[in-house]
Amino acid sequence: MWYILGALAAAVFLFLAVILIRGAMFRPLPEEKPQAGDVMLDEDKIVGHMVELLRCKTISYNDDSLIDKGEFEKFRELLPKLYPQVHKICTREFIGNTGILYRWKGKTPENPVVLMSHYDVVPVEEDRWEKPAFAGIVENGVIWGRGTLDTKGTLCGVMEAAESLLEQGYVPEHDIYFSFGGDEEINGPTVPAIVAELERRGIRPAMVVDEGGAVVENVFPGVKGECALIGIAEKGLTNMRFTASSRGGHASMPPAHTIVGELSKAVVDVENHPFPMQFTKPVAEMFDRLGRYSTFGYRVLFANMWCFKPLLDKICRMSGGELNALMRTTCAMTKMSGSKAYNVIPPKAEVGMNLRLLGQDTVESAKAYLEKVIHNPNIQVECVEGWNPSPDSDTSCQEWKRLCRAVGETWTEALVSPYLMMACSDSRHFCKITDRVYKFSAMKLSKEERGMIHGNNERVPVETLVKTVEFYVRLMRYC
Repeated sequence: MWYILGALAAAVFLFLAVILIRGAMFRPLPEEKPQAGDVMLDEDKIVGHMVELLRCKTISYNDDSLIDKGEFEKFRELLPKLYPQVHKICTREFIGNTGILYRWKGKTPENPVVLMSHYDVVPVEEDRWEKPAFAGIVENGVIWGRGTLDTKGTLCGVMEAAESLLEQGYVPEHDIYFSFGGDEEINGPTVPAIVAELERRGIRPAMVVDEGGAVVENVFPGVKGECALIGIAEKGLTNMRFTASSRGGHASMPPAHTIVGELSKAVVDVENHPFPMQFTKPVAEMFDRLGRYSTFGYRVLFANMWCFKPLLDKICRMSGGELNALMRTTCAMTKMSGSKAYNVIPPKAEVGMNLRLLGQDTVESAKAYLEKVIHNPNIQVECVEGWNPSPDSDTSCQEWKRLCRAVGETWTEALVSPYLMMACSDSRHFCKITDRVYKFSAMKLSKEERGMIHGNNERVPVETLVKTVEFYVRLMRYC
């Protein structure tokens, strides 16, 4: 007995020693600290141009009859006036419903770079804004307006950087394309049309940069400093619907289980049986990068995922939120419908849900999983729309290193890291012709500012916008 207890104690001691030593050794790797060279810019000019872009009410609606196409045309006609050098040197063509594609010829057409943005915006509730959403008001060093963050700000950054470099006579090493769409907010067909045209021409980008992660603080466990998160993949999306039917009837004589009750049980079953945890490349690389800068307790956790995955899974399932969304396909119940009267049993009832698909999960496999979980032949499970997760982009190539260098030289205190993007962007369509699609909104954003995206009182500090231009100047110099 004493021999067995001694062996168990030795095993426990050895186990603790291993995980603690691994945690202690899980430290930042040697790297060269980025140096921020000067980028000379005209701040007043940048602000003035941004204000004019914001005053174009390029609002997207799913109902085409609500779209003011004149405002979109106004935006397109404004660009040559604001950026004459770009329109003198670069070619411009219109593709698809709203696409604008520029080509800036470099010293070689090989390994071209595509810089993306979209100029359509979501609708606003004017009465809930402190200042008019499309007036382009600048006050106390802050620019107010729909689109400042999503994503006229980055479009302005691209164009201002190109205009500045062209004024200096700069010629990039490789061709640079600017791809701007005007229907991203409604998952429109413009960027697929641009991708199809580039594919037809035999153009395979060496790198694509679009909206995505940003420079943020306090988003990773145990790391309080700035983190520049670059999306190397994005989750898929599918909207599913549970539908149940009955004979209806008067509510005074209900069956033992109404279809609303059956649907309710199905909802509870799904929430009690979340999709299995997956440890994908973007998340693994983010943990390996940022985890090394975390506090010791978290380093022990991240350095020993072979041991602590079940614990992390349990924590994620219980807490929900962003950490959980990084680890699994999520399912949010968002819509319900049934009878229009309290005393009528509905002949038909529905529950709608939004799923964000992770890793190996697909639209079809998610549907099959839901059917298995609810295990109710009386409930029909159907897919309303959806697409699968994007492939993971390469982080071992020179393009990734150049992008990280441009980010690091602009935000010198930030830890640059891969990231999994939870939302959807137009850039996913480019995965058809390249495996180097990176999602980075070139701004430092507070939690409050991130909450303004698609929300009320969207605005951006002038200093933040100027930094965006600086970033694109550096990135274009490395292209």
